[in-house]
Amino acid sequence: MASNRIGRINEEIQKELSALIRNLKDPRVQNTMISITRVETTPDLRWAKVYASFLQEDRAADAIKGLKSASGYLRRELGHALKLRYTPELQWTLDDSITYGAKMLALINSLDTGEDSDEESDEG
Repeated sequence: MASNRIGRINEEIQKELSALIRNLKDPRVQNTMISITRVETTPDLRWAKVYASFLQEDRAADAIKGLKSASGYLRRELGHALKLRYTPELQWTLDDSITYGAKMLALINSLDTGEDSDEESDEG
């Protein structure tokens, strides 16, 4: 029962943070396309680990620093929006799963399947 509640809270935090990030004035965050991919909250709602993915990988480190510096503001706004007893402390983590997936897809596509060599040996 509690895991369903935590799951719903995680989704709400993800949705609210995605909306709040668009309003940040920090140029490190404004000049980067940021996607909140996942949120994991502890059962006592004291900590939330926020996974963020970035379109421009070269700006990811600066954007994470900008998000960490804006954590106080984001936490306060999150508390107003969600009306929870405790608003979790935000921990920002770089999520490279999209980049990893793209690299794996490129590797799979670059493999030689050997189908062409089988067809040539059948013809001869």
